Amino acid sequence: MFLKVDKYFLKINGSNHSLNENRIVSMDLKKHYDILYKESIEKIVADTYHIEHEIDSPSDHRFGLTLLIRPDSQTKNRIQAFLNELKEIDPDQYYYPDSDIHITVLSIISCYDGFDLATISLPDYVAVIEKSLVGIHDLEINFQGITASPSAIMLQGFPNTNSLNDLRNKLRVNFKESGLEESIDKRYAIQTAHSTVARFRKPIENKEKLIAILEKHRDFNFGKVKVESCYLVYNDWYQREKWVKELKEFKLG
Repeated sequence: MFLKVDKYFLKINGSNHSLNENRIVSMDLKKHYDILYKESIEKIVADTYHIEHEIDSPSDHRFGLTLLIRPDSQTKNRIQAFLNELKEIDPDQYYYPDSDIHITVLSIISCYDGFDLATISLPDYVAVIEKSLVGIHDLEINFQGITASPSAIMLQGFPNTNSLNDLRNKLRVNFKESGLEESIDKRYAIQTAHSTVARFRKPIENKEKLIAILEKHRDFNFGKVKVESCYLVYNDWYQREKWVKELKEFKLG
């Protein structure tokens, strides 16, 4: 089985992916965030990290359909305080504004060049999501510490219950059975509750200071988010507000 975060794979237990294995991954989430951080820092030190040139490309027309969660304002305030420290030492990197910070529940249609909302029946997608949300409640996510990938910095999210994995599994099954256009798990099977908050779009100016700030926040408590709504959005690759269209809000019971 593979855990994938921001274009980065970790092999887990040497087994193939199945829906029931999500609980195993959830229990080992801290360990996998730690491995991801260690290996990504090694890449930063060795100058083998990845720069995301696509962020500034005017020819990037990749769009898709995503179900996501947005953290509350208090959590966002703590995130921005962290990002402000990073901006002071390296202002040229890409830092997420409050409007763009999210946790992906599931990428229903992964972004691709040419995707058009006019080609799908939105009410059908809404119906599948509503069906999947039945019985989903008590969804809380603790944002405790940060991790990294070779191209980004992320908050570590830890769900308090299995509700997030249960919802993802129900969505996988229900969309597969629906016959609707979807590309769930085509790129990777999402298992985490991370939130990407910064991306490397330029060479890192001061690696030592960057790593020092990351180390300072490795176990920082950014807050606990009680999830009251999920949002279906049409989005670009980076979930930028100027491209995102909120299509439907789903209240959790």
